[in-house]
Amino acid sequence: MKTNLAQLKKGQKAVITDFNVDAIPLKLLEMGCLPGNEVELLQIAPLGDPIYINVSDSHVSIRKETAAEIDVILITE
Repeated sequence: MKTNLAQLKKGQKAVITDFNVDAIPLKLLEMGCLPGNEVELLQIAPLGDPIYINVSDSHVSIRKETAAEIDVILITE
């Protein structure tokens, strides 16, 4: 199922398919947030923003606004 990173629920895993290059910080790309890489939502802040993800063995906190620009496909287990 195609969705975006901001819509994942805690514990869900997905594969990055596409993203808006203009909306994604370069540092996030350097940490492995690239198409084809697996991402897992680890935690959501109490007020819903930011979210804490694991991508390419890097633990990263990003804003939901940025996460919404990253398209993913859910991995079914």
